[in-house]
Amino acid sequence: MATKPIIFSIDDDPAVLASIVRDLRGRYGKTYRIMRADSGSAALETLRELRQRRAPVALLLSDQRMPQMNGVELLQQSMNLYPDAKRALLTAYADTGAAIEAINEAGAHHYLLKPWEPPEEQLYPVIDDLLNDWQASYRPDFEGIRLIGHQWSPEAHALKDFMARNHVPYQYLDIENHTDATTTLKEFGGQATNLPFVIYPDGHTATAPTTEDMASQLGLQTRASNTFYDLAIVGGGPAGLAAAVYGASEGLRTVLIEREAPGGQAGTSSRIENYLGFPSGLSGGDLARRATTQARRFGVEILTPQSATQLDVDGLYRVLTLSDGTQISAHAVVLSVGLSYRKLSTSGVAQLEGRGIYYGASLTEATACSNQTAFVVGAGNSAGQAAVYLSQFAKRVVILVRGDSLEAKMSMYLVERIRCIDNIEVKLNTEVEAVHGEQHLEAVTTVDTVTNEQTTEDAIALFVFIGAVPYTEWLGEQVMRDAKGFICTGPQVMQAEDRLPTSWTLKRLPFLLETSVPGVFAVGDVRSQSVKRVASAVGEGSIAVQFVHNHLANL
Repeated sequence: MATKPIIFSIDDDPAVLASIVRDLRGRYGKTYRIMRADSGSAALETLRELRQRRAPVALLLSDQRMPQMNGVELLQQSMNLYPDAKRALLTAYADTGAAIEAINEAGAHHYLLKPWEPPEEQLYPVIDDLLNDWQASYRPDFEGIRLIGHQWSPEAHALKDFMARNHVPYQYLDIENHTDATTTLKEFGGQATNLPFVIYPDGHTATAPTTEDMASQLGLQTRASNTFYDLAIVGGGPAGLAAAVYGASEGLRTVLIEREAPGGQAGTSSRIENYLGFPSGLSGGDLARRATTQARRFGVEILTPQSATQLDVDGLYRVLTLSDGTQISAHAVVLSVGLSYRKLSTSGVAQLEGRGIYYGASLTEATACSNQTAFVVGAGNSAGQAAVYLSQFAKRVVILVRGDSLEAKMSMYLVERIRCIDNIEVKLNTEVEAVHGEQHLEAVTTVDTVTNEQTTEDAIALFVFIGAVPYTEWLGEQVMRDAKGFICTGPQVMQAEDRLPTSWTLKRLPFLLETSVPGVFAVGDVRSQSVKRVASAVGEGSIAVQFVHNHLANL
């Protein structure tokens, strides 16, 4: 709910103050918050606190005759804090000189005489006019988190990405390009040499917080409320969220552990247009938000940001050790840990990560490409969707494809969309040869792999989509994986001569999505030979819950 604008009354006479507040509250209390102060210094102190909380002040109504600081002086000093607020002086008939001074020197908009009886004639018409004028030009301040940083700061990029993917409203103020950034930083006691700087809605601040620190401040759950669950899901992509929804809706006490943000890599997709039931498409963020809300509705505990670092077997229990050192156990575990983006091996890339070179869509950086050239490396759907989205901001988007065809790995609807966008250029048989820049990316050198011709062009950003590797190193040897690290399930678990591995302790054969450890299932992109599509991942996550029920029935 939006914060009510404030009408602030100041008077050192308790009886007069109580009377004016009573009349103001009776007329305006439903729409405005009525505040009071008994001195000018107290009023200024309160105004400073309100300013830090970005609370809107519509009207200051101050008595003239107050000790230490009179009304004119108060209204004059208040202009530094709330220059757009309406200011009115409450004075006696004999003080018309003070009233004129208030208008000339303190920017007062009106003066009112005491007594103001009846208020319907002597008070409300004036206040109504002042408030109507204020409302006509009032633009509500942003009430979420404010982040002040450098455009080329990897730390600021990580915080922006974390908030965007967790659907946390925020406002980013670039210290070099945003006019309010320096003023706001000074107001809250921050230093331009120590960024990023975060201002929370309640006025609390933090310098260079980690995503874990921010999660704690935002009230995100990072620790499990129980030590045992029927079902523990590691990974919050579409497959993991689907397993969570179906598991919890069918009565299983369910916890989901996600190391970054619900939605996984799909959550960063700018547009998914071939997902069944959404003819106009939907963004990965929308899909993640809907699925997360649905999971929480059924009682799923979602821990984020939190990682699983070890999986152990203890009789009938599967024990997960988390990155904070805590452990949770469950009868069944679903692994939906997804993939990590493969890094470019070109020299100098690592130094510019988060400074113009980004892995994945990183939609938070799209607006920074305005009227500039942005490069996209990759030929899959994620690369195509990112290019289409970036074309709305960048003057020119160049897609670099290592192969000789865009159609080989990208859906045809997306290929046709790209061909219709004038400011997207596709370069086939092309790779990144070098990147250039000191503090941030400035240029990219590409090489034609057929002719060996090199080209260097200015670039504001390079978005990389060159495949991904499974996030499975933490599982150890007991969970069987293929040569590329993807998890084997069902018939893939069988070894030579149809023998099961020693980690398999049951008489029955593994279920279709079950790994080499009974009661541990793998779904989505991390599963060996899976179909790398959102719909397929959702289907596997849903189906896995039926196998979980079958496993639990035999315990």
